[in-house]
Amino acid sequence: MDNAIETHELRKTYRGVNVVDGLNLTVRRGEAFGFLGPNGAGKSTTVKMLLGLVRPSGGDVRVLGGHPGARAVRAQLGFLPEQFRFQTWMTAEEFLTFHARLAGLSAHDARARIPGALERVGLAGRARQTLGSFSKGMLQRAGLAQALIHQPALVFLDEPTSALDPIGRVEVREIITALKQDGTSVFLNSHLLSEVEAVCDRVAFVNRGRVLRAGTLRELLGEGTAFVVRARPLTPALHRALEALGTVTPAVNDPDTLHVTLHDPAFAARVAPAVLSAHAELLALVPQQPDLESIFLNLIGRSGSAA
Repeated sequence: MDNAIETHELRKTYRGVNVVDGLNLTVRRGEAFGFLGPNGAGKSTTVKMLLGLVRPSGGDVRVLGGHPGARAVRAQLGFLPEQFRFQTWMTAEEFLTFHARLAGLSAHDARARIPGALERVGLAGRARQTLGSFSKGMLQRAGLAQALIHQPALVFLDEPTSALDPIGRVEVREIITALKQDGTSVFLNSHLLSEVEAVCDRVAFVNRGRVLRAGTLRELLGEGTAFVVRARPLTPALHRALEALGTVTPAVNDPDTLHVTLHDPAFAARVAPAVLSAHAELLALVPQQPDLESIFLNLIGRSGSAA
């Protein structure tokens, strides 16, 4: 199988409301896949269906070539939830042994893997400490260790760096890179778009339970050309002229500046003439490299509603 995840028109309905509404996703083996969207977009429900924890209302879903609820499939999955609630009375060693055994490892194999798992997440030497003595960041590291200790083929990471300092975030990025090199697929849900951009091969933007856009970072970041336009005066005529070329967003703290994301890179040569045609003085025209945040805002909007 070339794909770790395949969904077709996946749907989940709660009390007559489609939380996930015809979701089509493909995640390939050995890639890091970013799953992006605002709160309430259906991301958590989707992850639960992919993990076999929630039954779909309709559509098809295959994970690692099988049904996500099948025991053989679930044994190959790792999961770090955003809202983790671990057994704080356990030591780190007991906690990892417990989850390794749940994943099907023998007691011998679990014991053998624990030191390496703790070292990998920056908790070397903490095996005998109780989780109750851990900080939130240390608990998140322990949760990452439990998600990886059985060497899953596919791991789901839901906001894996939310409690970590900048050093910890770098270390998690390095872990994700190493997982990809080992052939492990990573399904990453994060609001830190710069981190998604740093580690993911492909991403999907989702809202209201549907995929709005998906592709490789090169495809997405190369689709538009963005400019900072400084001109005076910023008249309605100037706005109309630029809106014919792309999406126009006023700068927050500069009354003479507009951010313009072109619908087509070929429109780049038309920006300056558009300003002059509106009888405005062009003060500056600076090309900008688009990023995931700008694409997110253009697709979703600042209110969290699809544009």
